[in-house]
Amino acid sequence: MTNSAKDKRKHIIDNSEDLKDKITESIDAFKLRAELLVANLKEGGDDGYDHSTTTAGEKGLKSGKVSELTVIAPLKEGGAARLRKVLEIAGGNLEGATRVGTLHDLRFVFLDDDTRVLFCTAYDGDWDPYIDDFATKIPELMDILFGSVKGWPGIKDPSVKQFILDHQITAAGWYVGVPHLTIQDIRRQDRIVKGINKALDEAQS
Repeated sequence: MTNSAKDKRKHIIDNSEDLKDKITESIDAFKLRAELLVANLKEGGDDGYDHSTTTAGEKGLKSGKVSELTVIAPLKEGGAARLRKVLEIAGGNLEGATRVGTLHDLRFVFLDDDTRVLFCTAYDGDWDPYIDDFATKIPELMDILFGSVKGWPGIKDPSVKQFILDHQITAAGWYVGVPHLTIQDIRRQDRIVKGINKALDEAQS
């Protein structure tokens, strides 16, 4: 067999292997889609909301009006102990964060023997204005919380957005139960319900 014939044969075999791999991947993907569809049909239901996701900015996912931000960053020496003490003193009460009117929730989780911290938050709207709100509305609280992070430039530093992006990881999946309601919508509806309940209680007393 000539070298040319051998090369052609090898090329055909390689292409066949590539095609086989692609077919296998397609079949596996189809099976996963089918399993997910069946699971959703069995255990879920149509709540009438669109739960599809888009991008919240350069990084992060958005479902309806609600977006996610997930950051994993290294801690300074002793940073975990300091941040843990800050959170302990706060007792879960970070009321200052309420000034960021688009914030739904936030959490800190220590990782890898307290060498890194996971920061997750859900918020309304897009990434840029959300970070701007941190800088303009709760700068002191942000620097107290993130002062334990290695390399933290300060929330008002021009480089802070790039610092966050460098440590942000876009969620692989993001589900919001009621994606069309902002935190302000939720608070407004809560006040309405409380007002109605109060009126009913007074009418019955």
